[in-house]
Amino acid sequence: MRRVRVTVSGEVQGVFFRKSCAQEARRLGLAGFVRNLPDGDVEAAFEGEDGLVAAMVSWCRTGPDWAEVESVRVEDERPQGDAGFSIEH
Repeated sequence: MRRVRVTVSGEVQGVFFRKSCAQEARRLGLAGFVRNLPDGDVEAAFEGEDGLVAAMVSWCRTGPDWAEVESVRVEDERPQGDAGFSIEH
């Protein structure tokens, strides 16, 4: 079990990043959340099987078609036992 927090920078708000991210995380069976930050970045936490978390981090490096990802910062966290994946507003 692994949990990471990612911060995605670039043209990532207003391009369906959160919705697409949530759909992909749910498809992979991951728990966590995604939300917009006031500075224009997107923050997300992914928790689940190590390989699936790695796949989600890889997805974040591109995002949906309309996104222009410049960088992705990844920080490991202690798993919290979350269930489900939410979009925070």
